[in-house]
Amino acid sequence: MGKTKPRVALVTPALADANNGNWQTARRWARLLAGDYEVRLMQAWDGGDADLMLALHARRSAPSIEAWSQQPPRRPLVVTLTGTDLYRDLPRGDAAALHSLAVADRLVVLHEGASDDVPAEQRSKCVVCFQSTARRQTLPKTTRHLRALMVGHLRSEKDPRTAFAAMRLLGARTDLGLDHIGAPLDAALGDEAQTLMRVQPNYRWLGALPHAATLRRIQRAHVLVHPSAMEGGAHVVMEAIRCGTPVLASRISGNVGMLGRDYRGYFEPGDAAGLAASLQQLRDDPAMLQGLRAQCDQRSPLFEPAREQATLKNVIAQLLETPRERP
Repeated sequence: MGKTKPRVALVTPALADANNGNWQTARRWARLLAGDYEVRLMQAWDGGDADLMLALHARRSAPSIEAWSQQPPRRPLVVTLTGTDLYRDLPRGDAAALHSLAVADRLVVLHEGASDDVPAEQRSKCVVCFQSTARRQTLPKTTRHLRALMVGHLRSEKDPRTAFAAMRLLGARTDLGLDHIGAPLDAALGDEAQTLMRVQPNYRWLGALPHAATLRRIQRAHVLVHPSAMEGGAHVVMEAIRCGTPVLASRISGNVGMLGRDYRGYFEPGDAAGLAASLQQLRDDPAMLQGLRAQCDQRSPLFEPAREQATLKNVIAQLLETPRERP
């Protein structure tokens, strides 16, 4: 008989129907770990037996984290911090999120600056694990116009209103346009997108698309626009980099931690005029577009699947091999 694989309970509040970054992360981690571990993917821990819990989202997975931490015998617990954990729940002093950090053995963060945003007393638990995807071919780009793409469900954290305002400022530019993929999680934002599309022909809201279709559009775009107000390490930024598509991003911790401090494609959060000016520059100065692509290519190795897999396996193996007292 072969050796029994250690069992991992992988808890994520977002399952396939959410079609968001948390779901993409959980599904990929289950695949990356499957060779060495028996992984059960679940929305909440069902009390089933496992050797280690890996939970995404300190606040939303807090009931599962608490139940796991109280169940004897004491078993390792890894908590992955999302953008809403780092930049909304923890700064607000959310008790459930703070408790999840306190009982965790390790905290996984998804970009290189995120540990600075964790409460000081918990930073020693942090491990940076960049998300990953396969390198994809860069598809030919049209020369007739600049094709910008925004990927993100319509909700306040993604700040689509900054993109809306930028496209209104660019109404006279028929040689550049923005396609926007995402579900209307905020109905009011969906109404605004519909209204803008009627009066502004350089903006198209495409609604929610399957992941494969979204990737093809990223491959064909000249630039990804990512104006988020809050990110823990956006999946789509990593995907754009691995497709050879440069990024225009808001200068927030989650974006800087993926693209690097010296990246030249930032605009200030909420600065629609700055975003509009950057889009014009990219259309009018091809050298700027090439420069951003070169910088993204330099970051691309950070998002190799083998690197992400090795980081995850190392975290889990260390915890399973080293007994620790309950924090």
